[in-house]
Amino acid sequence: QVQLVESGGGLVQAGGSLRLSCAASGRAFSSYAMGWFRQAPGKEREFVAAISWSGKNTYFADSVKGRFTISRDNAENTVYLQMNSLKPEDTAAYYCAARLGAATDYEGEYDYWGQGTQVTVSS
Repeated sequence: QVQLVESGGGLVQAGGSLRLSCAASGRAFSSYAMGWFRQAPGKEREFVAAISWSGKNTYFADSVKGRFTISRDNAENTVYLQMNSLKPEDTAAYYCAARLGAATDYEGEYDYWGQGTQVTVSS
């Protein structure tokens, strides 16, 4: 069992930056691939980024490539999403998720989810 708690969301102006954190509790965090997803009002949840258990492999949605980075600290049981050059269309609730196995952009493959943290980007 893994419990995930996101933090770091907030209100930021367009062009600004935020760093989201996802703290995991439970065993064997380093065995889990981690993903970030987001859901804007009235829209379906969508993939943002994912990272393999080792941190060696990362994946990004086309909409955030070059602006967002994902990283993890297995000693601290935490995964990060660094968001730069934020745009109003990045406004959403951001969720982290965990799964055993390879990182993937398919949300149905993730077993554990956090409660989400809100990111609002003003124009």
